[in-house]
Amino acid sequence: MANACKLAAGNWKMNGLRADLLEARALARAFPSPDCGILLCPPATLISAMAEAVRNTAIMVGGQDCHARENGAHTGDISAQMLADAGARHVILGHSERRADHAESSGDVAAKALAAHAAGLVTIICVGETEAERDAGKTLDVVLGQLRNSLPEKSTAANTVIAYEPVWAIGTGRTPTREQISEVHDALRGAVPDAAMSLLYGGSVKPGNAAEIFAIGNVDGALVGGASLKAEDFGAIITALEAA
Repeated sequence: MANACKLAAGNWKMNGLRADLLEARALARAFPSPDCGILLCPPATLISAMAEAVRNTAIMVGGQDCHARENGAHTGDISAQMLADAGARHVILGHSERRADHAESSGDVAAKALAAHAAGLVTIICVGETEAERDAGKTLDVVLGQLRNSLPEKSTAANTVIAYEPVWAIGTGRTPTREQISEVHDALRGAVPDAAMSLLYGGSVKPGNAAEIFAIGNVDGALVGGASLKAEDFGAIITALEAA
């Protein structure tokens, strides 16, 4: 059985202006030949510029969402083909903020993933439970249900990465225990259609806790929010992943 690939993915969310491309360039200089994949997902306005800024380096660029259709009357939306044309190689789908703020269902995520795969993009499919769902003992039911219903057919390790992000830990500074992370990642490993799919953990990952998180079995990397905005902070997380 092939081993899953290590990946450090940074989600800039609705942050970043052209001046912040300096951080991407600094990251590229710091990691000319990394021992893991490095991905930055800036807002759509910066994808093309960032792709150019890190061209011929080890840094990959991705989008934060895409529409399920190739084109059409969808004002304000961006298709997977447009992301690829702008220089993206990956796209984040099903992030809890999209599921909550935009009422995206797992069926919506699967449709978007199908379009992304057709455009040649690697999808990072996000799953995770709310605090109420964890307190009710429904964590695995929720996470595995999202996984099952968010993946289109023919999802493989080559075109899909899974990111577990407990909603209650995103941007809160709270991190699940090693046992909690391990339980979910072990369950995901047993449920993914391709055992070599990379499984990322996300939710308040920072330089101070990255090494401990990466030491947990079936954690192949991280989907990082705020700490990915600065090359110094994200670089420390990448270094911890390289050493894991």
